[in-house]
Amino acid sequence: MKNLAELQKMMKAAKEFQDKLQKELAEMRIEGSSGGGMVTVVLDGQKNCLEVRLDPEVVNKDDIEMLQDLIVSAFREAVSKVEAEISSKMSSFTGGLKIPGLF
Repeated sequence: MKNLAELQKMMKAAKEFQDKLQKELAEMRIEGSSGGGMVTVVLDGQKNCLEVRLDPEVVNKDDIEMLQDLIVSAFREAVSKVEAEISSKMSSFTGGLKIPGLF
């Protein structure tokens, strides 16, 4: 029964970590930018887009495709940064082990 108690203790610690991490992710603000900072996208740690900032100089009605590309690029950079942050936080908890289903 000692092993069962240890397992329950570990599961409780994992659940507490997961709850803490979810809260941190919701509060996190990560920026991605493109065009030398002319387009900035802000995401939370759950990859929800919170804000898009455009420098007025990048807004050109005759070149909408460029603006669209810059927004997509900034979004991708922000997503990449969020994933790196999540990976870092998870690695500190799991000691580098990949645990399926944890996140």
